[in-house]
Amino acid sequence: MSEFPHAMLREIYEQPEAIGRTLDLYLEGDKLKTEAFGAIAQWLNPRGEVLIAASGSSRHAGLAAEILLEDLCGLAVDVEYASEWGTRVNANPRRPSVLVISQSGETSDTLAALRVAREAGEPTLAIANVPGSSMLREAAAAMPLAAGKELAIPATKSFTGQLTALYLLALYEAERLGVMDAAQISSSIRELRALPGQIARQLDGWRDTAKTLARKYADANTFLYLGRGIHYAIAREGALKMKESSYVHAEGYPTGELKHGPNALVGDHVPLVVLATVDSGLEDSVLRYEKTVQLLEDMKKQGARVIAIANTGDTRIAALATDVIEVEPTGEYLLPIAEVIPMQLFSYFMALEHGVDVDKPRNLSKAVIEV
Repeated sequence: MSEFPHAMLREIYEQPEAIGRTLDLYLEGDKLKTEAFGAIAQWLNPRGEVLIAASGSSRHAGLAAEILLEDLCGLAVDVEYASEWGTRVNANPRRPSVLVISQSGETSDTLAALRVAREAGEPTLAIANVPGSSMLREAAAAMPLAAGKELAIPATKSFTGQLTALYLLALYEAERLGVMDAAQISSSIRELRALPGQIARQLDGWRDTAKTLARKYADANTFLYLGRGIHYAIAREGALKMKESSYVHAEGYPTGELKHGPNALVGDHVPLVVLATVDSGLEDSVLRYEKTVQLLEDMKKQGARVIAIANTGDTRIAALATDVIEVEPTGEYLLPIAEVIPMQLFSYFMALEHGVDVDKPRNLSKAVIEV
């Protein structure tokens, strides 16, 4: 049997190289390439207001971008479903800068939203994976990715490519607005440059762990994915991967919302997947982590089955969770790029447990263009 019997697994393993290629488009050493961001210099409106329109996994990347652009740049960001925003043409008279995100650059709802924004005279920026795609051509500014063609319907390398580009966009705006100085930008870029290597050395271990956990949790009827802050976006993405890949129902929630209703579902056949990583050098991250530890203590008393995504060697989380997938520590705003990958693998192996053609799940289609 091939090492990669499915396109989805191969594309999961291609992520370190895909991220590295995208970094090379926008970085020169530990500095941003000025020419790569030239058109973007005129994108942001004077009030710093941004509206992100996207669908599916790309919208989850947009949810992560909301945190990035607000925390790192001080911008005011809203995230909309492209299919909804495109039907509310006159709903936002403030004329924000509009960012659309898509794997193919041809997603119909998102392309329609871009055209609505252009007709309204709003500044537009597109992030997409396919060079020459409609969104990259039609937006006033563009950030292409270099993930390469993605054949499997569940998005994997295009999603982490989007997160990478969005982090670079946040660094660019933070530098341009004077929120971060040159030393901070260089330090952040060095940390980002190290990420592909970190991911590459963890892939085989994640693969083995995910395969084991898929066998153990194959009887689950529903998974509840939980994350705080920027990790909420990844909880949403993990749940979507589970649904579309394996046909097992899953939902993503902010961690603190579990006890406001969803906890009634938790039981032997409704496990939790909890994002419990932490950047120990960032006060807000530590606060989120401590609140997650408190919830896991309650869930242990309740007898819940819990898969935790946690920092390598975190004994506190290991003592509270049923199972742990370890992720090497990195910065708070880079952890999402790494921690989503074991979730992709878990969904992949759950699909195999349920006999699903993981590359072509039923009732779904994907816009794929030659690159």
